[in-house]
Amino acid sequence: MPPRLRLLPAVVACWLAAGIVIGMPDAAPAATVVAAVVAAGLAIAALPARILVLPALAAGAATLVLGAVALAAPARTPTDLAEAADSGRSLELEVTVGGRADEGRFAGVVAGTSAPVLVFADPGTAPPIGATVALRADLALTVPGEDVAFLLFPRGDVELVHGPPPLLAWAHDIRTGFLDASSGLPEPGGGLLPGLAIGDTTRVAEPLDAAMKASSLSHLTAVSGANCAIVVGAVLAVTALLGAALPVRLGVAAVALLGFVVLVTPEPSVLRAAVMAGLALAAVALGRPTLGVPVLCAAVILLLIADPWLSRSYGFALSALATAGLLTLAGPLAVALTRVLPGWLATVLSVPLAAQLACQPVILLLDPSLPLYGVPANLLAAPAAPLATVLGLVACLLAGVAPPLGAAVAWLGWLPASWVAAVATLFAGLPGARGVWPGGPGGVALLVAVEVAALVAVLGVGRPRRLARAVSLVALVAYLAAAIGGAVVTQVSRPVDWQYAMCDVGQGDATLVRSGQAVALIDLGRDPELLRACLADLGIGRLDLVVLTHFDLDHVGGAAAVLDRADVVLTGRPAESADDRLLAEFAAAGAQVSPVDRGDRGTLGSLAWEALWPAPRDETTGNPASVALHWTCPNGGACLTAVMLADLGEEAQARMAGAVEIPQVDVVKVSHHGSADQSAGLYERLDGTVGLIGVGADNDYGHPTEALLGILAATGTTALRTDLDGLILVAPGDRPGEVDVWTSR
Repeated sequence: MPPRLRLLPAVVACWLAAGIVIGMPDAAPAATVVAAVVAAGLAIAALPARILVLPALAAGAATLVLGAVALAAPARTPTDLAEAADSGRSLELEVTVGGRADEGRFAGVVAGTSAPVLVFADPGTAPPIGATVALRADLALTVPGEDVAFLLFPRGDVELVHGPPPLLAWAHDIRTGFLDASSGLPEPGGGLLPGLAIGDTTRVAEPLDAAMKASSLSHLTAVSGANCAIVVGAVLAVTALLGAALPVRLGVAAVALLGFVVLVTPEPSVLRAAVMAGLALAAVALGRPTLGVPVLCAAVILLLIADPWLSRSYGFALSALATAGLLTLAGPLAVALTRVLPGWLATVLSVPLAAQLACQPVILLLDPSLPLYGVPANLLAAPAAPLATVLGLVACLLAGVAPPLGAAVAWLGWLPASWVAAVATLFAGLPGARGVWPGGPGGVALLVAVEVAALVAVLGVGRPRRLARAVSLVALVAYLAAAIGGAVVTQVSRPVDWQYAMCDVGQGDATLVRSGQAVALIDLGRDPELLRACLADLGIGRLDLVVLTHFDLDHVGGAAAVLDRADVVLTGRPAESADDRLLAEFAAAGAQVSPVDRGDRGTLGSLAWEALWPAPRDETTGNPASVALHWTCPNGGACLTAVMLADLGEEAQARMAGAVEIPQVDVVKVSHHGSADQSAGLYERLDGTVGLIGVGADNDYGHPTEALLGILAATGTTALRTDLDGLILVAPGDRPGEVDVWTSR
């Protein structure tokens, strides 16, 4: 094995050991002992047989990782917290905030323990990183292997106990000043600039976020090695100009690197980049060569030993793979491409191509499709992204000491940031921006095989190269034929008489009901573009009825897609002035807006609907007051009945079951994206044939939960979920009571 790859077996062993054992932490102590024995045996055997040195090193590294799991796992799930989660008892807790807030959610650690938690607070709650907050909360235990051990759902307000320590307070002030300095910049570049500079994507609008993902540019908003290299390189250059000695330059660079990590927050990709930079600085200090691949391998091993739960982090995996691709593939690809392209273009093109080839198999697990324009999009964005990053970083630092100057530099950074946003929007809107590809492990294996064949066809020599070229050509023809044929089959195979459709709008709900030419839409998802695309795909124009079950963002965020399409809007109870403004916008667009309570009835074509919830004269708002509808077929015929539960929790479900007669139905719209907060008795009484779950593939909530899936399985209800199935269409079968289902995947 080449010298620069000698740590690779240790990386693979560490990653596999951590990834497997954190899913069954009770086995970690025994696995550690077994690995230690194997490592010791291989080390002894390696004395006369040097070929066993690398396996011994891999076994030793795996032992360290397994030992880390064995030591950390019990502390992550303290007995009192686990018992409270099992019993449904709420606790008074203090949590030290450890992760950037996003729509009210923030990560942290319960004070006095090592239990990592994710808190679901009100959207207006955004405590700074390092602060300690007090709250009373219900707890839910996550499945082993998740990066957090508990989910916390506060009962009441989240109160600040004390602010962050000085260093973290400085970082918070700097970030806040930068966000203020860039807040007046025109969109979408203004919202994107903080993401390019410091990885803060809180102001990136949903449509732009979707466009960045569709065009394979979302990696630009994840702080990576390029950002760390800019910081370290700039510091080394400045200190060299000042005539500082090498030890001083390296020391100042190390301090600047630490400050940068604190500023941007230690996300997995940041940690990987920072540890690599730190190892490189240490190698220079010791007078040793700094080879990229060994440094990457060493960084990955150290981080997996420090935090084995990184082994299941998509962000960490993508960061490591992208770096590996750049270090191993970019150079050979550039050389190969010079045969047909100018040297400068070949060099520029090889970078995004290498990164995409390395990362795409993992990205496929998150989104079973291919970004067909990813390489040209990266090629066009490449010149602007570093410029936006540098100017954004300078603006960020100046915003804390000279706000007017920081704002001026932010305006300069807005120009390249706007270019990146424009590139993303352009390529995301082109036909076929996402190519179809099978998901799951089989799809990943197939993609890896195709990529290997393509690389051998480009980089190989002799007979293997000729064979790989033939295989690649056959694969390309087969893919084009399958894609075109699949599109035709998709349109032909769809049931023309579908009655219910659940749109794939990510983590949110958007469900259609159709009777003849009459169409109702229940909830609007979070992203107008995703909802608009679903309606266009199904050929839906005017909406006879729109139901806003409640006003959470994942149910009304897509309103812009339908504001001018609705005839009648039925609404749950508004809780804030923003909710009233949304209803006023529907009314101004010509819709008839009416509140709905239990017992209200109406029709849609030949279907009838009745509101089962909320209770009249109850002033509750939010999830517990969601509008639940029962759809029936008063005229008989080929028709399916349904109950749609919006986001009702177990308590509200029980109250509803006590107030109305719960019918048996064909279709159940599962409540709250498949959360664990459900009444098994209600689902048993509904006795649905299929259960529709609107859920995002990359959601942080653990939806749908094993508890909910178990409830559906126990009642014989087949779970259909948008994260795995995509668009779901449900139609009456050929015989009474029979349900036909079609999904886009």
